[in-house]
Amino acid sequence: MQMTEPVAHQFDDAAQQQQAATLGMWVFLCTEIMMFGGLFTGYTVYRHAYLAGFAAASRHLDVILGAINTAVLITSSFTMAMAVHSAQIGKRTALTGFLLATILLGCVFLSIKGVEYARKFQEHLVPGPDFQFDPGLRRQAYVFISFYFAMTGLHALHMIVGIGLLSWLVVGTMRGRFSSAYHTPVEITGLYWHFVDIVWIFLFPLLYLVERHH
Repeated sequence: MQMTEPVAHQFDDAAQQQQAATLGMWVFLCTEIMMFGGLFTGYTVYRHAYLAGFAAASRHLDVILGAINTAVLITSSFTMAMAVHSAQIGKRTALTGFLLATILLGCVFLSIKGVEYARKFQEHLVPGPDFQFDPGLRRQAYVFISFYFAMTGLHALHMIVGIGLLSWLVVGTMRGRFSSAYHTPVEITGLYWHFVDIVWIFLFPLLYLVERHH
């Protein structure tokens, strides 16, 4: 039996409810863009002021691990898109599989990021009294590393939230909650996941490729 979308009392029909849910997610994402936009703006201002220190500090980031994580997230966007497609055509098994694949890729991303963070602690490149760097560029590098942890840490937090949402979708799928007639939660979660992936596409070159050719 195909499940139909439960319509809340404030909506006239399922179509109106779906439009409201989608609009709500886009409004939420706009607020997220403004939050990350503030960080990007601050980063840009300080990068132009402290280019030498930013370039020197950026060379201490592992560009290979960053590139791997970029590939991981791009792949996760594909599996998320396939999950949405599977939901739209009512393929429950495929939906479950693609959701689990997206969760796995998200966990791989966070694991690699954890390795990077651990190395920064070992190298004393963490904001705080133990921060160590070339004395001539220490202050500038400190600003860069602070932005690095703030921006990637906030992004990782969004990834954790996304994995939680995907896990909730998996449980709902296994219980037969979603079908071709009702899959709005899958679609709006997909929008959120793609947003998180896009943010990383900007973070990778800004943080890892600062004057890398030097």
